[in-house]
Amino acid sequence: MEIETDGKIYQNPLLVFALKSEAEDYFNDWNTAFVGVGKINAVFNLIKTVQHDRPDCIVNLGTAGSTTFNRGEVVCCTQFIQRDMDVAALGFQKFQTPFSEESIVLDYGLKINGLKEGICGSGDQFETEHKNPEYNVIDMEAYALAWVAKQEKIPFLCLKYISDGADGNAVEDWQAEVKNAAQKLHSVLHSISND
Repeated sequence: MEIETDGKIYQNPLLVFALKSEAEDYFNDWNTAFVGVGKINAVFNLIKTVQHDRPDCIVNLGTAGSTTFNRGEVVCCTQFIQRDMDVAALGFQKFQTPFSEESIVLDYGLKINGLKEGICGSGDQFETEHKNPEYNVIDMEAYALAWVAKQEKIPFLCLKYISDGADGNAVEDWQAEVKNAAQKLHSVLHSISND
């Protein structure tokens, strides 16, 4: 299966999910990887898969919270923040990785015409009280996946199904909405695929 975005055709895309429940059986015809929850699992498992498969594009599909976008909406994330990096006590900026050349905002994502764009904050906790204006989509893996894609010089596309409002109802909302994510994400991906 091929995808086309930004005027380019990718013949060997790798679809990356955290969990099988975010994909169900909608993507069985695609090359898929399930990397697990959190940034460490995401980096480790994506690097292993990239070394084996050498995809020409990495496509991260999954669920996310947002106080900006509506539940059930698919957002194309093109920028990423490591939202749980906090070394302000040592004088570093919010979200800055100490002694790193990396910018606070990782700007590494393909766009899809017609989809709203988001800035994804990734961190190793399920956010239920979103208060940071620097990002408007909240997940647990996308920053790590985008970082690996950039290091490996592989184009990266990130599509997030908004499952919850990153608020006090986030747990219940995510549990109810995760089953709808696969169908909606499949529909969006199908609109840019050449099958």
